[in-house]
Amino acid sequence: MRKSDTIATDILLALLLLTRLPLPGLPQSAFVRQARAVWAFPVAGVLLGGVATGAAGLALIWWPPTVAAGLAIALQVLMTGALHEDGLADTADGFWGGFDRDRRLEIMKDSQIGTYGVLSLVLSVGLRWSLLAALLSVGAIWAPVALAVLSRATMPVLMIVLPHARADGLSKSVGKPAPQRVCLGLLLALGMSLGAVGWPALVMAAVLCPLCFGIGWLARAKIGGQTGDVLGTTQQISEIFAALVLLACL
Repeated sequence: MRKSDTIATDILLALLLLTRLPLPGLPQSAFVRQARAVWAFPVAGVLLGGVATGAAGLALIWWPPTVAAGLAIALQVLMTGALHEDGLADTADGFWGGFDRDRRLEIMKDSQIGTYGVLSLVLSVGLRWSLLAALLSVGAIWAPVALAVLSRATMPVLMIVLPHARADGLSKSVGKPAPQRVCLGLLLALGMSLGAVGWPALVMAAVLCPLCFGIGWLARAKIGGQTGDVLGTTQQISEIFAALVLLACL
């Protein structure tokens, strides 16, 4: 396979994994590269954040920032199929609804949502909505790109520093990526976020590093490792904290 074909395959794999967009399929043999494709997670973030930025920019022509931010977030949720929000809700229910590791994992696998899950979604959507509205009101139109890119670059970090908490599931099927692939994704995310919002991206990245490891510590303490739900939770919390830092810097 040519290098250009490999890059295109990795990007498509990342999009197939992280979005629900109508994309061309890949042969089954290509999915053995899923762990190698984690470097492209920020590329998927560029697409998601770019579409959200475009939608927000158009909406601002007619409506206030609050409406534009709500539409941008709704569009991102549609494009991802609420993948990360679902992970956040499952993690909240499991981590605080179970009294031991096995029960927590059992709750996280249950399709029903509990009180902790509902509260986590309300807080996540509410904070992201209000923060994006505030960012748009001060002219940070490219903020969705930086937030989407950096928050998706954090997920592979937990994939290499934590073991799998269960023998099946989405994260297990992807596998454990090589550290150099994760580092490439982090560098890409930093470069793209710098292009989107400038120097505040450096502060955002600096804050996300300890945050990511804090989430990892909690996941190890609660369930002994990471799952796809934990990775989704990492994305959501990273996006919120990145937005808080960006708004503070502007």
